[in-house]
Amino acid sequence: MISRISATALLCALWMGVPHAASAAECAAERVDGNRYTICRVDVATDTVRLFLNDPETAQPYGSFSALPDTVQIAMNGGMYHEDRRPVGHYVEDGDTVMRVIPNAGPGNFGLLPNGVLCLNDGSARVVETLRYVEEAPACRYATQSGPMLVIDGELHPRFLPDSDSRKRRNGVGMSPDGATLWMAITDNAVTFHAFGSLFRDHLGADQALFLDGSISRLYIRDDVAGGPRLDGGPRMGPILAVTD
Repeated sequence: MISRISATALLCALWMGVPHAASAAECAAERVDGNRYTICRVDVATDTVRLFLNDPETAQPYGSFSALPDTVQIAMNGGMYHEDRRPVGHYVEDGDTVMRVIPNAGPGNFGLLPNGVLCLNDGSARVVETLRYVEEAPACRYATQSGPMLVIDGELHPRFLPDSDSRKRRNGVGMSPDGATLWMAITDNAVTFHAFGSLFRDHLGADQALFLDGSISRLYIRDDVAGGPRLDGGPRMGPILAVTD
């Protein structure tokens, strides 16, 4: 027989709901070489990293952080997209290919080769230069193509200029050389590509890093994650990269 106290405690627990699972991911504001960034460190072996595009109930793009499931801990723009929020480049969600790989040069940042692909699987993540990705043809549960690459095999993109006057807000991802850590970073002031690439290579030690988007870049951090809460507003998005419970 359940006592009055234990029954009351059980009812309270059911009413309050189950708390979110503890996250190993953490975010922090940092100042590097005079620029302000928010950097989230993700352990790919223990944290679940995935992409979101369309809500399965409506078959329409989620478009905003507030529309995502409440299991999402951290989220940011996950790649460039068209006006109807379709991905510009290669996109795979839960094993289904939504958009093919685009290997050739083109206009804008996306076509500034070399560009690359973020490939995600359970317990692993890779940032791969696009032509290498095409050659290796890795199986990815989730994948998003964007560009330019920020860091390729420990070197900055060859087109980046230290004295460039193109400064914008930007977001991207980088991988540690051992493949254990994924960094999700966003600039909190306008920066050059050279400065952003240098953040990943020189400050974080990433040997591969990929630019995801610029100008409209924004970040969500749930209130129980270190560095949160944060909910950046802005125009509706296409692909969204997220860490989930």
